[in-house]
Amino acid sequence: MPREQKQVRELQEGSYVMMDDSPCKIRGYSTAKPGKHGSAKARIEGRGVFDDRKRSLSQPVDAKVWVPIVERKQGQVVSVSGDDAQVMDLDTYETFTMRVPEDESFSPDETIEYLEYEGQRKIV
Repeated sequence: MPREQKQVRELQEGSYVMMDDSPCKIRGYSTAKPGKHGSAKARIEGRGVFDDRKRSLSQPVDAKVWVPIVERKQGQVVSVSGDDAQVMDLDTYETFTMRVPEDESFSPDETIEYLEYEGQRKIV
């Protein structure tokens, strides 16, 4: 699995973290002061990269969490059929079908960016 471990204090808004076994982009990060018997706690608000669900996580700042390595790649649209686009990766020349996001339209030969993690892909 392409992921690494980091301490909660190393996380920041805009980076990725695993929440409920899904890669999430961090939308909010706040810390509470240390209590009488323990370390400071961090509250992380995130949104699923591939399922767009909101999630939150509360952990001590010195706890370790998994950080997914989400790759940003370039692709070229080969064809468009309804809500699906046939895309060719510009590095590997592999072709695959991806769902076109709502409010977007693509035409053949257009270059796009997409995110990939463990076989899941999403156009950005």
